[in-house]
Amino acid sequence: MNDAISPTLAPRRADALEVREVPDGFVVYDPARDRLHFLNGTAAFVLESCDGATPVKALPGLVAAAFQLDEEPVEEVGTCVQRLLSEGLLVAAPQGAGKPV
Repeated sequence: MNDAISPTLAPRRADALEVREVPDGFVVYDPARDRLHFLNGTAAFVLESCDGATPVKALPGLVAAAFQLDEEPVEEVGTCVQRLLSEGLLVAAPQGAGKPV
């Protein structure tokens, strides 16, 4: 896992993001920053899996199961989460602080 991210961190999606599927992935509009982001299917899955209750350390297993991978993409998911955090699409939350459903 990416050393810059605590494996117990449980990030959640930033508020008010608009996510739309397009032919080659997903477009995410962040109205707070007035920015448009293009995500591939895996990055969009990671974004949607970040609910404020799921720790980062669980994400590689979820990705492996969803995409039927032989191995968990630990480094790749760590890099993806770091990038989503730096772009403001995810916000850090203590584990278990997810939004009520």
